[in-house]
Order: sequence, then structure tokens, then C-alpha cells
Amino acid sequence: MNTSTKTPAAITLAPLPYAEDALEPQISAETLRYHHGKHHAAYVSNLNTLIAETPYVNYSLDEIVMRSEGSIFNNAAQVWNHTFYFEQLSPSPRPLAEGALADAVIRDFGSLEGLKNEIIRASTALFGSGWVWLVCDRRDHLAILPLQNAGNPLTHSLTPLLAVDVWEHAYYIDYRNRRADSVGALWDRVDWTVVSERFCRMMRK
Repeated sequence: MNTSTKTPAAITLAPLPYAEDALEPQISAETLRYHHGKHHAAYVSNLNTLIAETPYVNYSLDEIVMRSEGSIFNNAAQVWNHTFYFEQLSPSPRPLAEGALADAVIRDFGSLEGLKNEIIRASTALFGSGWVWLVCDRRDHLAILPLQNAGNPLTHSLTPLLAVDVWEHAYYIDYRNRRADSVGALWDRVDWTVVSERFCRMMRK
């Protein structure tokens, strides 16, 4: 994740790790231009303005998320959430292979399809805008955590593994009001190797 240094305006917009049209047809280039190039960029710009000449300029992005509240938290968490979200997607996603995460998914959800269905249900049930997270607790147990607005699992002492953005700007261009369809299509772009690596890093802590 991107972190700040001890200079003002240190939070930067992480570039997409793929071309804007690389996730089509599930996520269009137009959606990414708005989602990343405008919404994500606006959160970065807003955050740098808000933290200027405050102690937060000396904090990492993770620390700002953990320590702040109000407008600073909202913008910092949205920068963090979006960077995390875009990093898990790929034009050539790899499936969930055998390993620690695969075993945990079977233990806690019965199957990968069970996990996906739970996330779709949580995404459609979440009122208004927000995020639905696959998280891990300190005992390496998995759970689905829906959070409104800029909610981030770090503030709940949980480790995020996968993020589903259910703000309308994430899907409305391509799917209009069909939030469930947008989440269902996302599975064709989630790189499970990235998610597995996040889980393994958690287990090593």
C-alpha cells in the first residue's frame, strides 16, 4: 500500500497495474477512467489538502486510517480501500489454488462458491454506499464484513483480504442499478493469488 513521508502532500495516486481497457467486458475502460482517474484521484487530492500542516503529514496511510476521524478518515480510508481493490484485479486472474486460503475457505464457507454467494448477498443487502470485505481475524478465521461509506477493516482489528466496492461509481456505468450482477461479474477479474498472498502474510505475523 502507498504510504506517506514526512513532507506535505505525500499521499499519491497509485497507478493501475493494468491498462484501463484490460478488465473488459466485466469492467469497462470508461468505468476505470471515472473510478480510478476521477473518484480515486479526488480522494487523494482531498486527503492531501486536509492533512496539510497537521501531524498527519508524518503518518503512513495506514496510520492515518487508524488514527483519524471525520473528513480525514473518510478520504484516507477511500484512498486505502481503492488502492487495495484495484490491486486484486487482473486481466489474467489466477484461480484459488490449493493451499492455506483454499483450506480456510472450505472450513468457513463450505466452498469457494459458498464464499462468493455470501459476498453477493452481503453486497446487495448493504444499504447505500460502502464496501464488503473478506477479512481474517487473529485466529486465521475468515468472515464477510459489510461496512457503510468508507469503512475499513483495519479499524475493527481485522485483516482485509478482498474488497468489493458497492459505491455506485464502481458499477453504474456498466450495470446501472444491477449491483448483484456487477459483483457476480467481478469474480472473473479477481486474482486469487493476490488474495492468497495477503492471507499468507497475515498467517506469518
